[in-house]
Amino acid sequence: MTKDFLHIADFTADEILGMLDLAKEIKSKFYKHEEYKPFKNQSLAMIFAKPSARTRISFETGFTWMGGHALYLGPNDIGIGKREAVKDIARVVSRYNDMIMARLFNHRHILELAEYSSSSVINGLTDYNHPCQIMADILTIQEHCKTLNDLKVVYVGDGNNIVHSWLQLATRLSMEFVCACPEGYEPDSTTVNNVHKSGISSVEITHDLKKAVKEADVIYTDVWASMGQKSEADEREKIFSEFQVNEAVMESTGKETFFMHCLPAERGREVTDGVLEAPYSIVFDEAENRMHAQNAIMVSLLGGNG
Repeated sequence: MTKDFLHIADFTADEILGMLDLAKEIKSKFYKHEEYKPFKNQSLAMIFAKPSARTRISFETGFTWMGGHALYLGPNDIGIGKREAVKDIARVVSRYNDMIMARLFNHRHILELAEYSSSSVINGLTDYNHPCQIMADILTIQEHCKTLNDLKVVYVGDGNNIVHSWLQLATRLSMEFVCACPEGYEPDSTTVNNVHKSGISSVEITHDLKKAVKEADVIYTDVWASMGQKSEADEREKIFSEFQVNEAVMESTGKETFFMHCLPAERGREVTDGVLEAPYSIVFDEAENRMHAQNAIMVSLLGGNG
């Protein structure tokens, strides 16, 4: 297995499924309050160019519970790619720490960080992808659907970093993946074409929400304007208004469908309060599973086991 966790497509299907199995084992230990300290006397540096409550809480809590020390480095602590070259940061921070998690804007920065770091690097998010989130997502789907076979997953909204990681997953695990988005907000075409080339999954990019959600096992959405796009919020609200996930959308699938959101949610915009609070919403299981999935990723990278 590669020393870094940068993209879902860097791993085989067996490696991905193995990490999910490990996540379930570690989650069980966590619930049983078992002693589990694979990271005793080890440290994790968490570099945040892009702040996030869930990412910090899940990584810091998880690494600490597993016996290690997690060090938070915010935007004012390290001006990555601005105050200091990425490759210099990588070489210095990796001499102090056993592992680095970085949540960045520029995807090139995570690649350079991994290239020059002697320690494992985990992609906590970039503008291109969000692989840790997708591992939490499929762990949650597996828990609720009992299988990852023949799923239809419909993402509603901007063809963003979440979509790119789902598309990468579709080159490893078989599924029907649909992205329903406004015109001009489609995901990266090369990433879409890689799914077609793999021949493993079917993928559709559509602007017809009503048609897209038919027979969906999962409907997934995210905010219309992510961090760094807030200046476009008013314009995006008009463009995306027809792509809100509401009760009518959920009822129109024709089957029992789960709702997912990576959070934070802007209730009343991309999703209604009623959908978020409905019995079919598995959003908070999904949020919890960020920690368990990431714990498994970290243990896998450092050669530990469950």
